[in-house]
Amino acid sequence: MNNSIGKLLPVDGFRILRRGELPRSFHRSLSHLYQPIVGRLAISLYYVLISESDMMGEDQIQTHHTLMSYLSAPLDKIYEARAKLEAIGLLRTFRSTNEDQQSEYLYSVYPPFSPEDFFLDDMLSLLLSHELGAEKYERLKARLLKSELPLEEFTEVTATFDEVFHNKMVESVQRETEFLAKQKKQSESRGPITSAERVDFEWLYHALKKRMYPPEQILNGRNKKLIVQLATLYDLTNIELEKAVTWAIDENHYLVEEELKAACHDFMKGQDNNGDGKSVIDSRDKIKVQPSSDAGSKEDQFIQMLEEISPRELLEDVSSGNRASEQDLKMIRDVMTEQGIAPGVMNVLVHYVLLKTDMKLSKAYLEKIASHWARKNVKTVRQAMNLAKAEHQKYQQWGKQKFQKKKGQKDEVIPVWFNKQNEGEQEQTSSSPVNTDEIAERIKKLTNKGN
Repeated sequence: MNNSIGKLLPVDGFRILRRGELPRSFHRSLSHLYQPIVGRLAISLYYVLISESDMMGEDQIQTHHTLMSYLSAPLDKIYEARAKLEAIGLLRTFRSTNEDQQSEYLYSVYPPFSPEDFFLDDMLSLLLSHELGAEKYERLKARLLKSELPLEEFTEVTATFDEVFHNKMVESVQRETEFLAKQKKQSESRGPITSAERVDFEWLYHALKKRMYPPEQILNGRNKKLIVQLATLYDLTNIELEKAVTWAIDENHYLVEEELKAACHDFMKGQDNNGDGKSVIDSRDKIKVQPSSDAGSKEDQFIQMLEEISPRELLEDVSSGNRASEQDLKMIRDVMTEQGIAPGVMNVLVHYVLLKTDMKLSKAYLEKIASHWARKNVKTVRQAMNLAKAEHQKYQQWGKQKFQKKKGQKDEVIPVWFNKQNEGEQEQTSSSPVNTDEIAERIKKLTNKGN
């Protein structure tokens, strides 16, 4: 009884996937090496699959009626031939069933061995030897394999891998190490440039040492930058910083960044609850600037103001003195610390994004521009303003999908500093929330807080 009947149906579909390139001598391998093992029908099936794969795409489906017509053979014989191809590694078969319980096959066709590789395979060479007999097998092997020159008279001088690549690899590793060190140095140089002014690290060092904590381990480069950023953002005193740092130290005397952020944020809420809304870094006074009459000086004073105030003060200023929301401050804090953005540069970014998004901060938009500025190594307010002007079209495209102009909405709002173009450029905006008189008023208001 033929057990192959019914295993495959004429209406079953199939696709073909080619694996690898056919060797130059694949015809000789199939006819002289594989065919004695699997038979003529199996090799004919292999040729048909190879030919069909060249004419049909991988996603094109045909039925097994096609194979029956090409091979002039019943489907049960084709099934047996397919199994032989699978057994010797020329074919792998996969099946899927659709909702109508109809099968579809994927035939993954592999190239045959070259004669050299075939005779190196113990199983295939042994099968061929059994089919042909030892004498015919040896004659065929001698015909298909090229005779090798005797090597006894030669001394091998082939270069080894180490001789060729070792020195190059060492040089490559050294270059990569130097590059990473340079990148690390550049990364560590990013962030606030007023750390010595914002935080008294010497005082904080002795305070931690007095509490029996290892200050060298806690006040490393990364942590110091984070402390400065948080002190600037939340306008904390050194006493508040000491408490926040102490609370964020774990049992192994390491500073936990997320706990430090949360502690500093709690101090900000405590300031708001006390109602004074004012805190300075020790007794450091902000630079008092008297606005002058010419527009150029006003822009310089506005830049200096952005360098001096905290992002929190800027948020409160643009919202007419209303308290900055915790959500916005957390958003700004995360972007500053993750991207290494200086407070003044962050002020420019917040100012720009607020006016581009109808006074609503978007973390995704902030992060995208901040990461671009970090890669460009932007450290000053003026650099940030200049880059925002130069990349305005790009930034506008980034926010276009999320912040498209709705019907009836006013024209695009651009910061007043954005209009400072090169000579010959006349870029106008139909509305601007800040004019030069308001800049002077802001300078006067923000720099005289606490007087």
